[in-house]
Formats: sequence, C-alpha cells, structure tokens
Amino acid sequence: MIQLIVFLPLLAAIVAGLGNRLIGNFAAKIVTTGALFVACALSWPIFLGFLTGAETAYVAPVFDWIRSGEMDVAWALRVDTLTAVMLVVVTTVSALVHLYSWGYMAEDPSQPRFFAYLSLFTFAMLMLVTSNNLVQMFFGWEGVGLASYLLIGFWYHKPTANAAAIKAFVVNRVGDFGFSLGIFGTFLVFGTVSIPEILAAAPEMAGSSIGFLGYRVDTMTLLCLLLFIGAMGKSAQFGLHTWLPDAMEGPTPVSALIHAATMVTAGVFMVCRLSPMFETAPIAMGVVTFFGLLTAFFAATVGTTQMDIKRVIAYSTCSQLGYMFVAAGVGAYGIAMFHLFTHAFFKALLFLGAGSVIHAMHHEQDMRYYGALRKEIPITFWTMVIGTLAITGVGIYWLHAGFAGFHSKDAIIEAAFASESGLGGIAFFTLVFAALLTSFYSWRLIFMTFFGQPRWAASGHIQHAVHGDTHDHPDDESAGHSPDPHEPDAQHMTTGTAGYHPHESGLSMLIPLVLLAIGAVFAGYVFTHDFVDSEAFWAGSIAFNEHLIHEIHEVPLWAKLASTVVMLVGLLIAFLAYIRHTDWPEKFVGQFRVLHAFLLNKWYIDELYNAIFVRPSFAIGRFLWKRGDKGTIDRFGPDGFAWVVSQGSGITRRIQSGYLYTYALVMLIGLAAAATWAMTR
Repeated sequence: MIQLIVFLPLLAAIVAGLGNRLIGNFAAKIVTTGALFVACALSWPIFLGFLTGAETAYVAPVFDWIRSGEMDVAWALRVDTLTAVMLVVVTTVSALVHLYSWGYMAEDPSQPRFFAYLSLFTFAMLMLVTSNNLVQMFFGWEGVGLASYLLIGFWYHKPTANAAAIKAFVVNRVGDFGFSLGIFGTFLVFGTVSIPEILAAAPEMAGSSIGFLGYRVDTMTLLCLLLFIGAMGKSAQFGLHTWLPDAMEGPTPVSALIHAATMVTAGVFMVCRLSPMFETAPIAMGVVTFFGLLTAFFAATVGTTQMDIKRVIAYSTCSQLGYMFVAAGVGAYGIAMFHLFTHAFFKALLFLGAGSVIHAMHHEQDMRYYGALRKEIPITFWTMVIGTLAITGVGIYWLHAGFAGFHSKDAIIEAAFASESGLGGIAFFTLVFAALLTSFYSWRLIFMTFFGQPRWAASGHIQHAVHGDTHDHPDDESAGHSPDPHEPDAQHMTTGTAGYHPHESGLSMLIPLVLLAIGAVFAGYVFTHDFVDSEAFWAGSIAFNEHLIHEIHEVPLWAKLASTVVMLVGLLIAFLAYIRHTDWPEKFVGQFRVLHAFLLNKWYIDELYNAIFVRPSFAIGRFLWKRGDKGTIDRFGPDGFAWVVSQGSGITRRIQSGYLYTYALVMLIGLAAAATWAMTR
C-alpha cells in the first residue's frame, strides 16, 4: 500500500509530462488528479490505524541503492506515526489542489505541464517523509526544491516569475549546503546514514567533541546546527526567508501546495524526525527556539502592511512556521506536528480562497481594489472567514471547543510558557504578541476584501489579463501609490472596463474550499491532548518530554487565556480601522512613517542582502569577465592567436604575387639558406 501511495504521483507525473499535448489537457488532469485521490484514499486508513492503535511502525524495502565502503544505503519506506501524519497532510492537500486547479488553470495552454509538476512535487515530498535514511531524505529534499523552482517559474514568460524561481532556488541552496554538511558529519560520527541507527546511538555521543574549522566543538551541537540550517532554508526561517514572499509569483494553487502544507513544513518534519539528536544538544535547541520566535515576530509585523492578498497569507505562513519551530525548540515535538497538521488545512483554505477572490476579480491581487465582495462571492467569503477563525485561534477554553488553530496554536504558547528553556519566557510573550498581529492582519484582509465600499465598482477597475499577466503593484509610495494604505490611488483605477461584475468560482474550485473549511473546523479535534501528550501514540517516532507535558497542564489560567484575549484585541483594532474609522490607517501612516516604511520594506532584509551579497557578487563577476576572461584569457589566448594568424596571413599574402620568377627567387633563397646551414654544421 505505501508503495502505491508514494509512486502513483510519480507515474502520473511521467504520463502527463511526457504525454503533454499528445494526450491533451483532460487526460493529463484525469491521470494526475485520479492518482492523487487514490493516494489520499490509501493514506487515511494508515493514519487512522495509528490514531486508534491498530497500526504499528514498519519499514517497506524497495531496493538496494548505494554500497560503497562502510556506507550502505537501501531505498526503503518508513511508516510510523510521524509518517502517517505527513502522508494525510501531503496527499489530502495535494489532491484538493489538483482538483482546484481544474478551474483555476482552465484558461492556461500548458495544463499538462502544470499538473505534471504538481504530481512530481508530491512524489518528492512523499519520498522525503517516508525516508528511512538521510541520503533518501536528501533526495526528496532536493526533489521538492527542483519541483518548487519549476512551479514558481511556471509562467516563465514573466520576468518576475523567473526571478522569483531563481531566488527560491539560490536561497534554498544555502540551506541545503548546511544540510548536506550535516549529513556528511553525521555519517562521519556515526558511520551510517540509517535514521533509526543514528537516533539509537545519539545519546551516547552527548558531551563528545569534534574538530571543526580548527576548533574543538560539541559534536551533537555542530551536527544539529548544520541540519537546522537546511530546515531554515526549506521552512523559510528568518535569514533564509526571503524567497517565500516572492514565490507568490507562481499560480495560486502552487502557493497552497508548496507554501501552506508541504514543502515549507519539511524543515519542521526533519527536526521532529531527528528530535532524539536535538535532545542531546541544548544549545542547538535554543537556536531553534530563537529563530522560531524571531521568525514569528518578524513575519507577523510585516504582514500588517502588505496589500497583495497572497503576500499577506505568505507572511502568515512564515509566522506560523516560526510557532512550529518554537514548539520543537522547547521540546514539544508532538505539539509542533499538531500545529503542522491543523495549519495545513486552514492555510491551504486561505490560499485557495485568495485564489477564488483573484479569479473573481479577474486576477487583481491588490486588496485596495476589492471591497464589498461578500455578497458577490458568498461561498468564498464564508470559507475564508472559517479559515480566519481557525488561524486566529477562535474558541472557548472552558468548553475545549474551537476552530483548528485554537487547539494547536494555543498549545504551542502554553508549551513556551511551561518550558524551562532560557528563552521560554521571551518566547511566550513574543508568540502572544505575534498572535495579536495575526488576528489584526487576518481580519484586516477579510474587512478590506469583503466589506466596505465596492472600490472595484466605483472606478470600473478590473485588470484584464490572461493567467500570469497580473499587474505588478509596487509597494512603496514613490511608485505612484496613494500613501493611504486603505484607499487605492486614482491613477491606477482609471484603467479597466466599467461594468464588470465579480462572479463566484466553479464547482471544481468551491468543492476543495468547502472540504478544507471542514478540516479547518474539526482538524483540532483529531489530535486531542490525550494523543499529543501520549508517548505511546508517537511510538518512538519522535522524542517525548514527559516533564514538559506535565508542566503544560499546570500553566496558570491567565497564560492559557492570553492568546484568546489578544485575538479579540486584534479583531477589535481591525474592525475599528477598516470598518468604523477608515481614516485611521492613513493617520497611522502619517504619524509613524518611519515604522511603516520599515515594515512595508520587510525590515530591509532584501536591500541588505543586495548590498552585502548581490552587488559585490556582480562586481566580482564583471571584474573576472572583463579583466580576467576578456582582458587576459581571451586577449592572450584565442584572440591573441587569432591576431598572430591574421598578421602572418597578411605577410604571406604579399608573397603570393602570381609571377613564376618570384617563386623561383624564393626557392633559390631557400636553397641557399639550407646550403649555408649545412656547411656551417
């Protein structure tokens, strides 16, 4: 069964990719979507089996792969509780994204290629989560990187899409370099790449040291930090996060698949899978916690200023990934996976809901040109409201009832409070503040999009474009936009066709929205505290901190209610600013221009990288090109030899006069020179 789940998407990708236009759009969609729904149908019984205790962990061998010296790498599929969770997340979201894409990509001429890329990505992600050794995991790791590059740059005729794809690929290469060094070091220390063998031997290496860059450092701390660098790249943690917002240049279904539920969670999965290693390195766990809380705070602050509906959700994803890493960093790996599970449903729902809005608004993505859409696209409206209720953590503590995020996100905040880590207290207050900002920008999106005046109707502004040719709206005021973050500028709104009316999406797009909305409501009940807190449930697939779980149950009531209180505060601020007093945003920008510019420009991280890395790299490249390649190698190499040949040809050309006596004279001179040389010898 597990072999079918993993390899069906690969088979579908091969058929759709190689068949392409030969088999046509419909056949490509049927093959890929059908394969994913079959994989999804096979994954849920495995998950439910582990949930009820009917299933036990096992390894399904596929074939021998690499044998070289001491390294023996067998291709095998590992199935345990951790794998089962990822199987249902990956296959469910991917299957619904495939179905959704039937409607969203209906006008695109390259549908077979798109669906082949989706299925290829799913196969690579499934290979990653079922890996039984680090080399196999790295294969899946690089596979999702390749597939994400292809999907982000799917509309390759757009320069911005190409740039975003290259940026994602390059930034992830930085993280993957650290990950590969971690794998090399792990093999050097343990003599194997088998994950079960490494985890079993990890406690024995605690306290040992190893030479690195001329220093003696703690072995497990070094290995865990190198592995975590890889997680930072894939899961867009602060410092290696810059690719994630730009990746929104890809089609919206790509955003839902890659940036909501699958690829960006690979880093969280990897840390949880190798949690026994991290448990032996407290410093490394502190680093994980630090970058998690920094990412949660950073992304939440930036999300409050974005106007592109997809970028708001992208920064929300980045922030929620920070929550997961905080949970992993304090030792609550089960809770990290709990939030990964619930997050997959409500974040995929929000991305696909945003796609439905964009589809209704004829590919306009700027929220300043929305407004009053709740009556025009009611199903999209209600599903996005459910997604917002889930991500903001709406629920009633005393009834233990609420939407998905209420159960999982609140559990992370409680784990941070209960943690004995030095960063636990800071993490608690940081995550609570991030929860306030999350509530604000999430409800801000709802109010700007579905309430207020129909700004699209008043101006007749609708962007007419084919898929992928959306108008790029600069984020800075210097580009001609109004400084008011609530109202669109008049110049931009003069384009378009008056009288256009937004329309609800078709069934192929609405069915996934409704199913994901059900998940956003009930996903939190799948993992009750009995399961998250149970060592027997995880069955050795992750490290288990029984003391931390006990402390979480002892968290005071005010700490448990903190996230609910700030959620209500964020909702109230968004309501007042975007429903009751719509002049507040403009006044705030006028009052805090420096702060607003700082957040609008994403803390100037891209500009900083551009100054430190990009420009010097281009300068070095130009120097080596003009002075090294052209000025030295070409000048004295090919160009130099060509000059010598040219000059020699000019001289010999003059000798060729065409007169017989000239040739005889040359021959005579040659003979005389040869005779003279012979006599001197």
